[in-house]
Amino acid sequence: MKTDTEDPAAGSTGMVQPARVKLRSVWTVVILCMLFMVINFADKSVMGFAGAAIRQDLGISAEQFGLLQSAFFWLFAAGAISISALTHKFSPVNIIMVLVVVWTATLIPLTLTGSFAVVLLCRIILGFAEGPSIGLAMAVAHSWVPARKRALVSGVVNAGSSLGPLIAAPILTWVIAAHSWHAGFFALIPVALAWLVAWFFLGRMGPETVTKANSAVDRDLPERVPYRTLLIQPTVIGIALLTLLGYCCVALKISWLPLFLTEGLGYSTTQSGLLVTLPYIVSIGANILFGWMSSRLSVRGIRGRYARGFFAVGLMFANGISMILFTVLGAGVMQMAFVALAFALYSGAMSLSFAVLADVVPPAQRSTVYGCVIAFYSLGGVFAPLLMGWVVGAASTAADGYSSGFMWTGTVMAIGCLVSLVLIRPEADVRRLVRVAATTGAPGPGANRPR
Repeated sequence: MKTDTEDPAAGSTGMVQPARVKLRSVWTVVILCMLFMVINFADKSVMGFAGAAIRQDLGISAEQFGLLQSAFFWLFAAGAISISALTHKFSPVNIIMVLVVVWTATLIPLTLTGSFAVVLLCRIILGFAEGPSIGLAMAVAHSWVPARKRALVSGVVNAGSSLGPLIAAPILTWVIAAHSWHAGFFALIPVALAWLVAWFFLGRMGPETVTKANSAVDRDLPERVPYRTLLIQPTVIGIALLTLLGYCCVALKISWLPLFLTEGLGYSTTQSGLLVTLPYIVSIGANILFGWMSSRLSVRGIRGRYARGFFAVGLMFANGISMILFTVLGAGVMQMAFVALAFALYSGAMSLSFAVLADVVPPAQRSTVYGCVIAFYSLGGVFAPLLMGWVVGAASTAADGYSSGFMWTGTVMAIGCLVSLVLIRPEADVRRLVRVAATTGAPGPGANRPR
């Protein structure tokens, strides 16, 4: 994959300006970013795998364990915004390294202690430190490729969010059963340390941060725009809404899908354990396949609004429709197929969403804007499980409650997608940013090119 960043005059700046980026260098960093997300979600999900053992060992109630799980999200949004803002002074590469050190530090006490207060504190700190992770990973990965190839790279990076739980589930479950829940947390530490060593030597920002832009959108972006302007762009608002819908699916998949399969559909615990892996498997394929398809559309000259924006909306809309359909179908293969789609397609849409944001946000400001969007969509992780619980609790039977809850979720997703469809218009927003930059005296179009 060539990145087409040739510019003979670039060397006069004193920066390293490679004429062509080696394919191996690009994918080394992209794969490391994906593994960063694998570790992220493994750290996040280990509490669920160790849940029964933790409750028994600490003697805590279901409500107290629920508190431990929800504590992860208490400072998630605050971390997404505040840590992302540090990219104005520090490289995302270095921030990512510090974050993994913090994640690992929160695991160490859990290998030694059995205190409810310590577990609670570690979960709060972990949530704060994991808040900006996907945004920072995308910012680094996007710096290695031009706009037309960001969708594929985004898909590969975001595949780690599904690959993490898929890999961690059987391994950590066995470790916990064979040893203890403390061992489950300990097993994650050497993995993180090995990744840190690789990142120290191989992790770095790519040439797209300093060399010639590779698309009309990139060439026209000002160097910097006031955040009050960036954050109210229709495209940013549309993507924020779209990703909020997607994160509702993330939260429902983690918190309610296993219970829905057993209480709502009548599958055994063993069957449920196998079936719940299907959406994760489909998500990995969806991220990479749809990212590749979107990139192919861009290479063929299709505008970003359609190749990335409308594609993302279409996937999220199909996700919502799939959720509606599985509530009206009878038990069987077809129903499970739609269950898998309803908890997988959103993942591809969210990957493309970050590629759309990159089209309308100057490179120097992407990490911060990504962090703000993450903070907003994380609200779905707080409210979606809570609302589903209310609906299930108010229904005459659990099956009816789940059916109503997922039916309404799918309907809201479909309607929200139509709103996003109207708002997402990256090319128009870039033209508006150019006008704003001209009136505020900010460096205008072409400022990101080598000088």
